[in-house]
Amino acid sequence: MKFISWNVNGLRACVGKGFEEAFNNLDADFFCLQETKMQEGQLDIQFPGYESFWNYAEKKGYSGTAVFTKHHPLSVAYGIGIDEHDHEGRVITVEMENFFLVCVYTPNSQDGLRRLDYRMTWENDFRNYLLSLDQKKPVIVCGDMNVAHNEIDLKNPQSNRRNAGFTDEEREKFTELLNSGFTDSFRHFYPDLTGAYSWWSYRFHAREKNAGWRIDYFLISNRLAPQLQAAAIHNEIYGSDHCPVELIIA
Repeated sequence: MKFISWNVNGLRACVGKGFEEAFNNLDADFFCLQETKMQEGQLDIQFPGYESFWNYAEKKGYSGTAVFTKHHPLSVAYGIGIDEHDHEGRVITVEMENFFLVCVYTPNSQDGLRRLDYRMTWENDFRNYLLSLDQKKPVIVCGDMNVAHNEIDLKNPQSNRRNAGFTDEEREKFTELLNSGFTDSFRHFYPDLTGAYSWWSYRFHAREKNAGWRIDYFLISNRLAPQLQAAAIHNEIYGSDHCPVELIIA
């Protein structure tokens, strides 16, 4: 079973940059999007054989998530059930027979770390949400989690030490999430691989230089690890400042 996650940084813009071709070529069972930046009715995009589910932010042109699936879910939930977090369209949970699939767009701590305190609250609440699901059946969580976990996960760790996405606080929360029972699927296969990034700034020709960050993930409940077959980062696919990431499980 094949899963794709992609922060499209505005789906309407991405559609004009080859999104549909990439979607069809990747041919995933589940295709999760983050930062769709749209409201209901702004784009009519459908693919034969897929159902789609959308969580829109209340603020126009901001955040938002979507899931396309070839497999009809048992249920679909939007948000994590906490009002403080559920106005920005950041989470969709698709319940299947044998697992939950959670598509997430984690809040950015922003310039000057002005949203870091909120991010810490989010991290705790989101981890608790995942653990509550995990008590029922295994969880696959994917998306732009807005953190490069270790120095290997970005090109310039020293100069970014206190920047959003590479603060000690954010990295520690990610470690805490993994330690609570989750596996980083990409590092499961490639524990020491350098230069593997999923996001590049639009500035300074960062993508040409591969001066990037790995901030897009597939995490799985540890008990799914025996079913892992492959993980990949599709840095050959353009259309956004992020590229798609992939997971294949048996």
